[in-house]
Amino acid sequence: MSAPDQVARARKGVLRHPARRYGASELGVPLECFGPEEGPVDLLVMASMHGDECDSTVALSEALRLVPEGRLANPAILSVNPDGVLRGTRCNANGVDLNRNWPASNWSPEPVRYKDHGKTERDIVLGTGSSAGSEAETRHLLALVERLRPRAIVSLHTPLGCIDDPDDSLLGRWIAAETGLPLVPDVGYATPGSFGSWCAEQHIPIITWELPAEPLPAVIDSHVPVLFRLLTGSFAGELG
Repeated sequence: MSAPDQVARARKGVLRHPARRYGASELGVPLECFGPEEGPVDLLVMASMHGDECDSTVALSEALRLVPEGRLANPAILSVNPDGVLRGTRCNANGVDLNRNWPASNWSPEPVRYKDHGKTERDIVLGTGSSAGSEAETRHLLALVERLRPRAIVSLHTPLGCIDDPDDSLLGRWIAAETGLPLVPDVGYATPGSFGSWCAEQHIPIITWELPAEPLPAVIDSHVPVLFRLLTGSFAGELG
């Protein structure tokens, strides 16, 4: 049974909130944002910057589909990297790790190496782009962030199982407490050209919410209620 302020379970099969196109991917797939079109907004919540982390899209979609019409207070992007999601790749269609393509001062043209899910060796090579901000997905998201002017951003990833919040903010502490995930200042390795690096230079607080490596039903049970509260703005007093 759904909570009184949520869409009934029988009606949560489809997205009823209008999607607004904010650009197109390198392959021409629409980049969509749900919720307010103009800022300032309290939060921007987004998922699947890495296409092989699509559990984050499912979790955010589950939360979005529970939000009644007229209750969506904060914008949501279900997939920052739709080409990667459709292809099952971490990178976009150009072989670029979008989380290393941002025009931050620490961007590097050097290839980035990552590991398969569940593996330990970082030996799979991806590009960081021909230049900082070279990719369509990066450019369009940058323009959207500038238009929305969010007070903070929450970016969903998998599967490290932590709340990465270098600012140790009230919001980060609240998400960690509600989900039971550890609050950490970083993920333990360098991330040149990352979205987080760019946000820090723009003075935009960002929390990287790493979903745990658990079965999807367990992730939905534990994390969707918290995402619902972020989308509806029912976490008053926790942002800051």
